[in-house]
Amino acid sequence: MKQLLLASLVAGATWLGTAPVASADENPWMVRGRVIGVLPDESGDLSVAGTRLAGDVDISDQYVPELDITYFFTKNIAAELILGVTPHDVKATGVTVPGALDNATIDLGDVTLLPPTLTLQYHFVNDSQWKPYVGAGINATFFFNEDEGPVADGIDYDTSVGLALQAGVDYDLDGEPGGWAINADIKKIWINPDVTVDFTTALGATVDADVDINPLVVGLGLGYKF
Repeated sequence: MKQLLLASLVAGATWLGTAPVASADENPWMVRGRVIGVLPDESGDLSVAGTRLAGDVDISDQYVPELDITYFFTKNIAAELILGVTPHDVKATGVTVPGALDNATIDLGDVTLLPPTLTLQYHFVNDSQWKPYVGAGINATFFFNEDEGPVADGIDYDTSVGLALQAGVDYDLDGEPGGWAINADIKKIWINPDVTVDFTTALGATVDADVDINPLVVGLGLGYKF
């Protein structure tokens, strides 16, 4: 299933980049720059050799710039590719290992996420300058710059593929089919990586974590429709 969703995301992004350009009066392209808040709704199941451990995960909020590119097939239907990277601090909390740890908090360092997301949108056409839209699509999150922190010997994050939901609004500053717009946007993205933490030196074991990051992403920015 992950391979199918990832292939769909790559194919959709490739198609978006090579889609035929409509005539100039149709204004098919829109580019936005946003400042986004990435607010994880995190949880995690920790285990050693299949035995579940008491504990959870804590992942920091982050605020970063984001770029998105939108192609309008019609006035109502569009596809949007969302690009950005977010670094996060990671901790394991409430970890209990009999004979070794009791309700401990462990610094697992930091990691950077690259979560390209492709959504298919419906834009509500009206006579006002407010242009609301909703969307749904898929996300593939890649992890890099993994730092395992001061206790672990190493850490590995698997690529995650999941769904995304979106709602937003553009406020047309020019009152024309094209031109500048202020944008507000909110997304729910499901990110569920499998994480392996090497605690050989500290605990003599490797800890597996099934992590749900599932952030709410809120953004505010400026767009230009060509």
